[in-house]
Amino acid sequence: MWVFVFFDLPTQTKKDRKNYTKFRKNLEKDGFTMFQYSIYVRHCPSRENAMVHIKRTKSHLPPLGHVCILQLTDKQFGMIELFIGEREAPRPDTPQQLELF
Repeated sequence: MWVFVFFDLPTQTKKDRKNYTKFRKNLEKDGFTMFQYSIYVRHCPSRENAMVHIKRTKSHLPPLGHVCILQLTDKQFGMIELFIGEREAPRPDTPQQLELF
């Protein structure tokens, strides 16, 4: 599973900027990486694990602004087409899962 967090947060006041920074830092602390500006993504090995990170993200929601959380399967994410300028860019690698027997 891939979890995307899209957000558009106000930054007009000092308090707004502090809330924006705190939300972004919490995403990074939870293992999310920047996919594009204001779009963060995290790979999760299962739906249950994805729900843990979604719940954690919801617990850090700022008081103002828009936040959207989207889940995609590996197959759905694998169909993404990425471009930098007019050139197609390589897809991000799926992190390897540790298997315990």
